[in-house]
Amino acid sequence: MNFLAGETIYVDKPYGWTSFDVVKRIRGVMLRRLGIKKMKVGHAGTLDPLATGVMIIVSGKSTKLIEQLQGGVKEYVAEIALGATTPSYDLETEVDARYPTEHITRERVEEVLSTFTGRIEQVPPSFSACKVDGKRAYKIARKGDAVELKPKVLVIDEIELLAYTQESITIRVVCSKGTYIRALARDIGAALDSGGHLTALRRTRVGDVTIDRCLSLDAAVAMLREVEIETEADDEADATDATDATDATIGGGATAENSISE
Repeated sequence: MNFLAGETIYVDKPYGWTSFDVVKRIRGVMLRRLGIKKMKVGHAGTLDPLATGVMIIVSGKSTKLIEQLQGGVKEYVAEIALGATTPSYDLETEVDARYPTEHITRERVEEVLSTFTGRIEQVPPSFSACKVDGKRAYKIARKGDAVELKPKVLVIDEIELLAYTQESITIRVVCSKGTYIRALARDIGAALDSGGHLTALRRTRVGDVTIDRCLSLDAAVAMLREVEIETEADDEADATDATDATDATIGGGATAENSISE
């Protein structure tokens, strides 16, 4: 492998890790193998700390592919609790309101899910990496201040109901870049005349990269420590042209600007 010329590694992000932390771990191993202090390592799309699944990690000159890789269709499996909401629309914050669920039937869920396919408008979560007047929305929300975000147009190709009870549902979602599954959980709960928040999320595909092609983080680190590597002096200049990273720990759809770390 040639880390500076460019490599692509598929990782199954573990629960509780930020996307930035995964990149930092991979980058650290590469730097130690090469005996250098700087190089570009990035990822093609943020996953929330409470989510798991497909992360595409790129190094060296392959970081130029991030924008292209981010554009791939994404697939998720999501568990949504019904009858309750949280400010972050997931388990990061405590339940702030409860609603009835006795009226929610499987047929009604199927009917509601069908209304979310195609081109839709979605208001991102207040606890997200979206910027408001130059500040990250989640930093404003964590202070208890109100956050107003404009709806974004996105495409949901498929929604499939995998499991149903009156208190929770599990769905498979195939969608475009920039879709917030937490916001989808919120909107599905509201459409059911109840409440909803995300309790588990797993990204199972990005473009052509499926979860079965991914290594665990520990396996990826072990592989990088043992694999035969090449070094090219001409590539060292590229290693110093790195972009500072922003730890977008909340929200999805990282841009090339905040998904490359030095």
